[in-house]
Amino acid sequence: MKNVSSVFWIVIAITFVAVIWGAFSPETLQNVTDQIQTYITNDFGWYYLLVVSLLVGFCLFFIFSPIGKITLGKPGEEPEFGLFSWFAMLFSAGMGIGLVFYGAAEPISHYAIQSPTGDTETAQAFRDSLRYTFFHWGLHAWAIYAIVALCIAYFKFRKDAPGLISATLQPVLGNKTNGWIGKTIDCIAVFATVVGVATSLGLGAAQINGGLNYLFHIPNAFSTQLIIIMIVTVLFLASALSGIGKGIKYLSN
Repeated sequence: MKNVSSVFWIVIAITFVAVIWGAFSPETLQNVTDQIQTYITNDFGWYYLLVVSLLVGFCLFFIFSPIGKITLGKPGEEPEFGLFSWFAMLFSAGMGIGLVFYGAAEPISHYAIQSPTGDTETAQAFRDSLRYTFFHWGLHAWAIYAIVALCIAYFKFRKDAPGLISATLQPVLGNKTNGWIGKTIDCIAVFATVVGVATSLGLGAAQINGGLNYLFHIPNAFSTQLIIIMIVTVLFLASALSGIGKGIKYLSN
């Protein structure tokens, strides 16, 4: 618990610095993040594509091999939730608003605004728009979720390990996961999750505001989006505090 507490406060500090940076110098933060994204895409894009494709292969192997029948909990335990609730929570708490919006917006954008092939509104642009969308939101995206979820669930419920990313690497790193290496891994994982949630929340607020403006002429402004974020945050905290079996399950269903 001490390790978990220290990770929490470290991530809180890093997040606070990032928020202050973004609030007082958004252009500088955007330039830095754009440079990081460009570097990762240009130098590690091949690695990312290779790893994700391998993850899809692993998932297919788990589905069709006897290994896929291993219970993630203790032997003989029954599933806590039904199949419908699991699927509902996967789509609502997993992809969420990103899938709902970009599942439709991305192919339209690739076809009509900026095609990967350079020629918009052509038959090739149409094929590429669906091809890229299926890659971003199809099996490859879900494979990333599935492998991480399988690792955490197996070690948490089968091995009684802490629900941390570092705990899943103990067979590889050994006792090093209990030291600064494990703490660093957990800090990166939690901060990445915070950034991902913040991105979805920001995009979601803008999308909801756009819809309200189109339907009810509510001003499309920062103040409106701030109110939306506050309401969504309260709903999120209420569902999270009530637990998976109550708020999250009911909202997802």
